[in-house]
Amino acid sequence: MNAGHGVTDTDGRIRDLLKGPLEAGAYRLTFDTGAYFRARATASFYPQVAIEFEVRDEAQHHHVPLLLSPFGYSTYRGS
Repeated sequence: MNAGHGVTDTDGRIRDLLKGPLEAGAYRLTFDTGAYFRARATASFYPQVAIEFEVRDEAQHHHVPLLLSPFGYSTYRGS
């Protein structure tokens, strides 16, 4: 599995997360939401959010949004 790390830009995206091609397989994105809210002096409930998903067709575009508030989150496969 390809590994990468990064910080989101002002649009909330990491455009160069992987250092190589996307491969079929299982992936996990872990967001350090605690640091995000601490930097904004905001109390929060989730110190991290981990999203696990499977890539079956590496030729497709994969967009995995995280919608976040201090006490909840949601995610889905974007377009």
